[in-house]
Amino acid sequence: MSDASAAPGASPTSAAPTIAVTGSTGRLGGRVARLLAERGVAQTLVVRRPERAPRLPGAAAVRGDYADRAAVGEALAGIRTVFMVSASESADRLAQHKAFVDAAAAAGVRHLVYLSFYGAAPDAAFTLARDHFHTEQHIRASGLAHTFLRDNLYAEFVPDLVGEDGVIRGPAGQGRAAFVGQDDIADAAAAVLSRPDDHAGVAYDLTGPESLTLEEAAVILSEQLGRTVVYRPETLEEAYASRASYGAPPWQLDAWVSTYTAIAAGELDGVSDAVHRLTGRPATPLADVVRAARN
Repeated sequence: MSDASAAPGASPTSAAPTIAVTGSTGRLGGRVARLLAERGVAQTLVVRRPERAPRLPGAAAVRGDYADRAAVGEALAGIRTVFMVSASESADRLAQHKAFVDAAAAAGVRHLVYLSFYGAAPDAAFTLARDHFHTEQHIRASGLAHTFLRDNLYAEFVPDLVGEDGVIRGPAGQGRAAFVGQDDIADAAAAVLSRPDDHAGVAYDLTGPESLTLEEAAVILSEQLGRTVVYRPETLEEAYASRASYGAPPWQLDAWVSTYTAIAAGELDGVSDAVHRLTGRPATPLADVVRAARN
């Protein structure tokens, strides 16, 4: 990979930023910001709370809530390329995304790199993947050059599926998912942001190196966590009933349950080589992600 400071859309830290990164207070966006800083890229970190943004060479934190078009427009003035991490899960997330995209277009942004989701479609089983589809459509309609990074389920999320009794419960059947590590996603995003023009109009499916059933994932977790983990399928009715006690709103319950039904439907199956092509190294297996998280 060539020096990012000489790449389209990048600039040395002595120059005004032409790249903006959202989500830098989180693990994924934070890693993207750090990687760009290491490559000498000046950047604007668009965050809701600037005091929480990482302090990096050549990075300036500015306030910009997705739903606040005026603040976003001001934050993105002079910015050429934006890395847009999807907003936190909420009932109005799609409206927030549309407001951010509209503000970016109005501010003169030329290229939007959007963190979408694997299998994004209007009728996706995973309800939140529908939001990603409609966000992609809105970005296309905006006229912005764009790159979509469609990540599979986070590998770091898999241990969180395990109950206190060591059981993963859900209506996933024998379906498979190609869990992908957040570091792999961030590294791929940084590669795209370093040379955005090379990736305009492209959608990349970001997956791990293997597609696993939850039964197979449970075996891996057992080995890495040092305790027995098993998977027990639930019916759809059982899945809703077992989660109803959390008091979550209906849209959230649908999202939780449809994570599993999307696996059962085969919508998260399939392995891509995009991580390897973008980063120059193979995607990280689930076992390695879990081991690294423990250490």
